[in-house]
Amino acid sequence: MKFEDLLSEINGFGRFQKMVLCINFFGRFSLGCHFLLGNFIAVIPSHHCSISSLDADEIFENLTQEERLTVSIPVQDDGTPASCHMFSYPQFHLLSNSSSPSEVALVQCQNGWEYDNSMFISTLATQWDLVCDKRALSRLTTTIFFIGVMFGAAAFGSLSAMFGRKPMLLVSYMLGMGFGLCSTFSSSFVMFAVLRFFTGFTITGSVIISTILNVEWVSIEHRKLVGVIDSLSWTFAFMSFPLIAYFIREWRWLTVAISLPTVTAIITWWWVPESARWLIANGRVDKAHYYLHKCAVMNRKQEVTVSIKPENLAKIIVTDRGNRKYSYLDLVRTPKMRRLTLLTGITWFAVATVAYGISFNISSFGLNMYLTQFVYGAIEIPAKMSNYYLLDKFGRRVTQAGSLLFVGISLMINIFIPKDRSVVRTVIAVLGKGCSATSFGTVILYSSELYPTVVRQNGMGYTSFVARLGVSVAPLILLSDDVWSYFSQVILSSLGLSAAFVAYLLPETRGKCLPETIEDVEGIRNDDLLLQDKNMDEKEGSRLKWKDNLIVQNT
Repeated sequence: MKFEDLLSEINGFGRFQKMVLCINFFGRFSLGCHFLLGNFIAVIPSHHCSISSLDADEIFENLTQEERLTVSIPVQDDGTPASCHMFSYPQFHLLSNSSSPSEVALVQCQNGWEYDNSMFISTLATQWDLVCDKRALSRLTTTIFFIGVMFGAAAFGSLSAMFGRKPMLLVSYMLGMGFGLCSTFSSSFVMFAVLRFFTGFTITGSVIISTILNVEWVSIEHRKLVGVIDSLSWTFAFMSFPLIAYFIREWRWLTVAISLPTVTAIITWWWVPESARWLIANGRVDKAHYYLHKCAVMNRKQEVTVSIKPENLAKIIVTDRGNRKYSYLDLVRTPKMRRLTLLTGITWFAVATVAYGISFNISSFGLNMYLTQFVYGAIEIPAKMSNYYLLDKFGRRVTQAGSLLFVGISLMINIFIPKDRSVVRTVIAVLGKGCSATSFGTVILYSSELYPTVVRQNGMGYTSFVARLGVSVAPLILLSDDVWSYFSQVILSSLGLSAAFVAYLLPETRGKCLPETIEDVEGIRNDDLLLQDKNMDEKEGSRLKWKDNLIVQNT
């Protein structure tokens, strides 16, 4: 008996499943906001060298603020004060002659910087002067956070496979919120960077665990709907976050505002069930019976509960049930699993790198960054809703490959559009963001269907690890624009087009049962395994019977 058959009997998308889906939907809110936090707290506002020390010497006693800047700080080509240099001594002659002589000596800022606080009250840059030669450190915090997410994905994937989905989900919630709140008390940049690493490390467990729980509790025909709703939780966070950031422009309070909602997730965790598939696969059929009985009652299928007995559940998975523990090495032990691991890894890396490469690039179009971020989130709604039709009409493989192809094309088009056409470039980028959202929504569901139950959490942990590696690289790719203004677009476009070909090599999963064991993926029939076990048992029985007869004859 397949687990899907049992789910169909107790209603594979009833009130029980909708409760789980709803709890996990809102439980991810903080995670999505933390992913975009660097877009706003790592912003470097306009700045120039501080001239307050000259004020203290009463050199500028009778000068206006504009005149003080004129005699103290050179002017850049665009007419704004230089950010990192100042005159070695005041140039009072510039008050009558606006041209700056080239022979005047310049020095680096001697007494810190003054920042434009019209848009942000404080950011990481203004807090610890991460400007000029330290400019890259501000963007580096995003990379550090996602490196933590990368290692956390691998760790929680393995831990949840060993100890269960539900307990590790609570650990992720509590530690993620704790480290997030602690980071607001940082007294130095190093302390903040370390706490951001651990925030990413712990908070990522919530997404990979909740995704698996959603998929493992629903029937085949509802998996694509669950995949779409599941991905919309990110959209909800991506649209809400710029609104929160618009009203809270101090980096510490903004971090607090997006960390505290996890309290709701911790409270609702008590109603989250453990995965019955995982329990059965690990031989804990009594606990699986408890949750399946609870599911049947909530779905108003009480008549089915009579036939659901622990001894019957023990027959659902008959190969390697409870006999061994699985690890990440099982992803590469057998030929087809190795191929699956390689292809999904490449696909996830490209999907994540391209998607966040677009999301992190909100300030390069010359438009309002809050509005751009909101539109990036809003475009995901039609993009992900279309997944429901596309996954059913064309299947997982074509949808995945096609969306990556269109992302690559849109990024390529933007390379040939002049940068002064900011509105046109933004429209093309938004369309590309929509395609990347379709791609991301597909790959999450697709991967959870490709990996068998016994290593599904390990598989999702691995793919999440690779994806976060891609997200960690994305900010560094954007820094390549300092070499050539279109360099990052070329890299991201090439990744999207290459991954489209790789994704097309994956097997289709539409309308198929979830694989339970590695043997299912390798194509070894369970019937054959049962027959082999039966023949071995018969041979062992014959051998023991012959041995007993021999003993009797010798006595």
